[in-house]
Amino acid sequence: MSIGVGLVGTGYAARVRAECFQGDGRSHLVAVAGRDPQRTQELAAPLGAIALPAWQDLVHHPAVDLVVIATINREHGAIARAALQAGKHVVVEYPLALDLAEAEALLPLAQQQQRLLHVEHIELLSGIQGAIAQALPQIGTPFYVRYSNLTPKQPAPDKWTYRTDLFGFPLVGALARIHRLIRLFGNVARVSCQARFWGNTLPTSAYTACLASAQLKFTSGLVADVIYGKGQAFWNPERTLSIQAENGGIWIDGDMGSLTTPTGTQALDMGSRRGLFAQDTTLVLDHLTQGTPLYVSPQQSLYALQVADATRRAAETGQVIELS
Repeated sequence: MSIGVGLVGTGYAARVRAECFQGDGRSHLVAVAGRDPQRTQELAAPLGAIALPAWQDLVHHPAVDLVVIATINREHGAIARAALQAGKHVVVEYPLALDLAEAEALLPLAQQQQRLLHVEHIELLSGIQGAIAQALPQIGTPFYVRYSNLTPKQPAPDKWTYRTDLFGFPLVGALARIHRLIRLFGNVARVSCQARFWGNTLPTSAYTACLASAQLKFTSGLVADVIYGKGQAFWNPERTLSIQAENGGIWIDGDMGSLTTPTGTQALDMGSRRGLFAQDTTLVLDHLTQGTPLYVSPQQSLYALQVADATRRAAETGQVIELS
């Protein structure tokens, strides 16, 4: 039987998801729900799906077996909870929820309902992640990492991703940065963080630029500086990751990478960033139809969210947050 898919969202990720599920014979798109009726209809109609006015209608649609959540971060937790309670499988773009307690309650609910709860982390499938993981054994024990993502926008866009009430604290909304390091280096012992916002307007906390700079101390002893910023306060883009280890180092700059050891420096094969949503979709359908394991568990995703939420608390309180 073909799996009926209900999609919440109409942005880029939602459109790619719709095409992926519709293009796989094991699934078909039943319905789309979005905040803008015209955009919802434009996405649904060419794919033979119905456009629904609200996600509440979608999660209770009898032909929907799987709910895919690709909308503003603030709504992730509520939609996932309602879908699980309605007996649907759930795929949600990270983060699982902006409220940590809400996210933690979703895992036992999914187990109780015996339904899939999958949080997408396509960066873990990327060629960059694979190249780093393959090169790490060649450089000995890592002791320092610097991971920086700075994105200038002149002027800052009027989008939900520039509102803390909708996007969340920067390192929560951009959770993939922290999750990538956890996958590579293990658990985190303590966190400190500083954050700054430009042009804040209450009550939505819209801003024109943000900067979050966190330091993670891993249980292995490794120290990582994680920097995330975007908006019109920035002028030079930066997408770099450097790893210093006892016997060498790894440097990533955009889509280029290199490995240095005592014998010299060589380029890393970084693969491609294309097709990651399709890979994730295929793995989800493999899991639902064949029972094959997924590349990330909800427990792993929740742990990354717990670390990211600790950066928020550290920035708000000025304290070092210890993690058990």
